Amino acid sequence: MKIYTKTGDKGKTGLLGGTRLSKHHIRIESYGTMDELNAFIGQLRAYNLDQLSDATLLEIQSQLFTIGSNLAADPVKNKVKIPSIKEEDVKHLEAEIDRMNESLPQMRNFILPGGSSETAACHIARCVCRRAERNIVHLAEFEFVDPIVLQFVNRLSDYLFVLARWIAYQQGINEIPWKSGI
Repeated sequence: MKIYTKTGDKGKTGLLGGTRLSKHHIRIESYGTMDELNAFIGQLRAYNLDQLSDATLLEIQSQLFTIGSNLAADPVKNKVKIPSIKEEDVKHLEAEIDRMNESLPQMRNFILPGGSSETAACHIARCVCRRAERNIVHLAEFEFVDPIVLQFVNRLSDYLFVLARWIAYQQGINEIPWKSGI
């Protein structure tokens, strides 16, 4: 497989289905941000995480490729069968959030991102996830986006937030509450 095709040299790229779009089109921005999120989750997995968190993040990486494939397909012209996210995928994230939350102290304030390399990486991934969600919401204003995709991405940002808190708790790192300067 050749890495460079030269077909994007003039600022356009192709969707599954053959449609060519400008590289700044919200659809391209949407799946490009999913790719960026996937890379940040890969970086997070490079840390010494517990086996369950690592397995969950690996599964999430695969699901992000699924979402990216769906976003990279022309909703009208594509004839290729693409896997999709399912309600069970959202429920799995919710179950993991609930499992981790059982051990965590109740939040009484907003907390500042950081604490350790691992928790900071979770917060960066969470922020990229939120940007991906905003891009997908924007795309959905003009073209069909399966609602389960938005639900999954929204829940994923919650999962990454709770994962950051859970890792900090496991590492014995105190969360730093945000205090207003008012």
